[in-house]
Amino acid sequence: MSNHKNILVIKLSALGDFIQAFGPMKAIREHHPDAHITLLTTKPFEKFARASGYFNDIWLDDRPKWYTPLKWFALRKRLNAAKFHRVYDLQNSDRTSAYLKLFSPRPEWVGAAAGASHRNNAPSRTAGHAYDGHVETLGKAGVTNVEIDDLRWIEADIKTFGLQKPYVLLVPGCAPQHPQKRWPAEKYGRLATMLTKLGYQPVLLGTAAEKDVTDIIANACPSALNLTGQTSLEQLVVLGRNAASAIGNDTGPMHMIAPTGCPSLVLFSSHSNPIKHAPKGEHVKVLQESNLNDLTSETVAQEFKSRDIAKPKKLTTH
Repeated sequence: MSNHKNILVIKLSALGDFIQAFGPMKAIREHHPDAHITLLTTKPFEKFARASGYFNDIWLDDRPKWYTPLKWFALRKRLNAAKFHRVYDLQNSDRTSAYLKLFSPRPEWVGAAAGASHRNNAPSRTAGHAYDGHVETLGKAGVTNVEIDDLRWIEADIKTFGLQKPYVLLVPGCAPQHPQKRWPAEKYGRLATMLTKLGYQPVLLGTAAEKDVTDIIANACPSALNLTGQTSLEQLVVLGRNAASAIGNDTGPMHMIAPTGCPSLVLFSSHSNPIKHAPKGEHVKVLQESNLNDLTSETVAQEFKSRDIAKPKKLTTH
C-alpha cells in the first residue's frame, strides 16, 4: 500500500463519465486505505460522491473563468494550503492541466497534463473508452485493481412505482441536440408490445422533456408503465439492479443502469462510436445501425430474445 497520506482526486463532469469513474475512484481508495482523500468535483455530483464512501472530503469547483483572477487566486491558495502528496486527475482537460500549474511545490500528479510526475499522454489513452484510459493511467502510478463499480452503495425507494416483475426498462430519449442518436419512438412502441407478449412489463424512462417520445410508446402499448419525469438518478440505478433487461439509446441513463449488471442493449447510430462511448457494465451489448431509422423492432426483439434471459412464467407485483 502507498505511504501517501493526503490525496486529491479531480473529476468534474459529465454524468456518464462521472458514473464510470467510480471504478477508478474505488481503486484509488483501496490503494490508499489510510489516506485522507479529497474529491474536487462540481455540484451535480456531490451527492453521489458522498454516498460512495470513497472520499473523506468533497470540494466543489465553480470552474473560474479566465477573467475572474480573484477566484483563481483563491483556488490556488486552497490547493496549496491542503498540501496534497498526490493528485489523480480523472478529468484530464485543459482546465485541470492548468490546475497543476497552480501548485507550488507540485505534488505527484497522475494524469495527462504536461509536467505530471506520472504522465500518460500515449495515443492509446484516448483511443478507446475513458474508463480504459483511466485504467492505463492509474497503472503508471501502481494502482492496478481497477474494476467497474456496480454502484451497489446507491439506495432508493422504487416500491411506489407499481412495478411488475419481470420488467424491461426502455430508455428512448437522448440529448435534444443529437436527434440522430434516437431510435424512433414508434419502433419502441412496437418493441414494447412484443415484450408484453413475451411476458415482460415494459417500463418507460425519461425526463419531462422527453414526454412526447414516451407518450407515443405508451399509446402504442397501454400496458407499459410510464415513469417519465418521475425517477431520480438513484432510482434509475435501483430500477436497473432489479430489471430483467434494459434497452435504450446512447444516453446518460443507460450509463447509470449498465454498471449494475443489468443486461443492457444499447442502440447506436454512426454518429457515435461505441468503442469510446458505450456504457460500461458486465452485460452490455451494442446494436449499431448507420441510420437508426433502418433498425427494425423485430431485429431488436430478436437480439433481446437471444440474450441470456430466462423467459418469465408470469408477472409478479414488486
